[in-house]
Amino acid sequence: MSTSIVHPTASLGTGTRHGEFCLFGEGVKIGNGCVIGHHVIIHDQTVIGDNVRIDDGTVIGKRPMKAANSATTSDDELDPCRIDSNGIIGTSVVIYRGSDIGRKVLIADLATVRENVKIGDFTIVGRGVAIENFCNIGRYVKLETNVYITAHSEIEDRVFVAPCVVTSNDNFVGRTEERFKYFKGAIIKKGARIGVNAIILPGKTLGEDCLVAAGAVVSKDVPSKKIATGMPARVIRDVPAEQLLENQGWKDD
Repeated sequence: MSTSIVHPTASLGTGTRHGEFCLFGEGVKIGNGCVIGHHVIIHDQTVIGDNVRIDDGTVIGKRPMKAANSATTSDDELDPCRIDSNGIIGTSVVIYRGSDIGRKVLIADLATVRENVKIGDFTIVGRGVAIENFCNIGRYVKLETNVYITAHSEIEDRVFVAPCVVTSNDNFVGRTEERFKYFKGAIIKKGARIGVNAIILPGKTLGEDCLVAAGAVVSKDVPSKKIATGMPARVIRDVPAEQLLENQGWKDD
């Protein structure tokens, strides 16, 4: 006797298998060859591609909670969560309804992906990473352990974000009605790199192929192909030519 609950309208593809105490909601569609662990909950209408691995205790398609005074959570109806093929979703991950996850994405243990988030192909979301709502994450991005991506952020392709980097979106720190007009997260352009424990203040743009040093506090935009360091961060020199994205020989699939 199965300990899992599969709604009559849910469909599981050929060769897909799951562990004990799972719940698959109404209209869920899971592709071929998926491997799903124990105690996994997949909420209504979620769509999962082929050959996706989902580890124990993960929740996919969760609806957001809206506090009475929330500044960023919307009451709008959300599209179903979608996860493309050949991805890996770790243990105790929470992925909200209204998120769109590309192919061959890895989302590691204890990560959270909020609603209205898009993550491009081949991106790695590290252990304990939190991606808040209304964010776009590009292709081949690496978000290392415990990175915090605030709501309304934009991260382009091939960006590298080292562990414990923090972004922010509210220059008024939760006070005055004026703050609602200026909410904006980080804008991180293609190939930018951010060192461990750096802080990016609201609405700042990191230019293409720039490098923000470990521990820096970015209070002004960083130009493309420049290195910025310090508190507050200041440009000190150019990124060495051999480190530029154009000289890595990488090709996008």
